[in-house]
Amino acid sequence: MDYKRLGERIREERRHLNLTQAQLAEDIDISDTYMGAIERGERSLTLDTLVRLVNRLGVTIDYMLSDSVTGSDTYIIEQFRQIIDCQSLERKQMAINVLRTIFSYFEHEDM
Repeated sequence: MDYKRLGERIREERRHLNLTQAQLAEDIDISDTYMGAIERGERSLTLDTLVRLVNRLGVTIDYMLSDSVTGSDTYIIEQFRQIIDCQSLERKQMAINVLRTIFSYFEHEDM
């Protein structure tokens, strides 16, 4: 979880609404100090606090956590890259051929 980026997003949205840290903290029932630490990425927050926060800011949880969500194409491609980086060129080509065979099978199955 990238708490620093989460904190930056919270700060951006809070400023967009022209709220101070103290105002936002009061609205969601946490201390000013805790709010500051969240925005600096120094503290984690509970799901309950996150829900109150996104509701007050008028944003979605998936937007706030978008840097931490791992289902994106970029994440999957990065996983492939990590797996094949240390392999020889011959093994990389074999892996590509296996993937092509698998996807070809899926295409025939969908028909």
